[in-house]
Amino acid sequence: MSKHILLPTDFSDNAWSAIVYALKLFNDETCTFYLLHSTHMRASSMINITSKLQEIMNAKAVDDLSQLKEESISADANSNHDFEVIMSTEDLNDAIERAVIKNNIDLVVMGTKGATGAKEFFFGSNTARAIKGIRSCAVLAVPDEYDFVPPKELAFATDFNRFYDEKEIKPLKDLADLYNAKIRIVHINEEEKLNDIQEFNFKSLKGFLQDYDHSFHWMPD
Repeated sequence: MSKHILLPTDFSDNAWSAIVYALKLFNDETCTFYLLHSTHMRASSMINITSKLQEIMNAKAVDDLSQLKEESISADANSNHDFEVIMSTEDLNDAIERAVIKNNIDLVVMGTKGATGAKEFFFGSNTARAIKGIRSCAVLAVPDEYDFVPPKELAFATDFNRFYDEKEIKPLKDLADLYNAKIRIVHINEEEKLNDIQEFNFKSLKGFLQDYDHSFHWMPD
């Protein structure tokens, strides 16, 4: 069965690194890769943006996304891989959610970039928001300029405030099976101990992974 992989991009080197990683990660799998770009800008960033300039910026983004597709095809040269493009004017998280549902996405792959704060340092601000906000699909965060090697460990970040069902955990299990990788559950703790909901979700996740080599890691905020 073909996998559907979503690749959000801002056309940065960081995003390209994540794309290349995804192509290599699923080199032996039949996949459709969806390149997603959002032109959404926060209100504070649009104060000096005229409608004409916005049109020009949007048109350039369309061209850049089309070019990125061609570059991805050239870099990949894999007959089992197909590519589609998605342009959105929505907030990035909303755009991802819509694309996940519409295209039956199995996994979102994003690059990371260090910023401020523990979560942002590890995952990058956009990726940290996606990990926290995306409810319908797992997000794989790829470190900037990370050279691909077959993964022996997979880190899964969670605050344990939400319940993950089998469908959401499946991409993690699939990768673990594909590469015989160990699963590391990472919790950036903002509290001294887990509350009742977090404890329930912790135990549920532990149960889902009982047949896999896994461990839990607590990290201070």
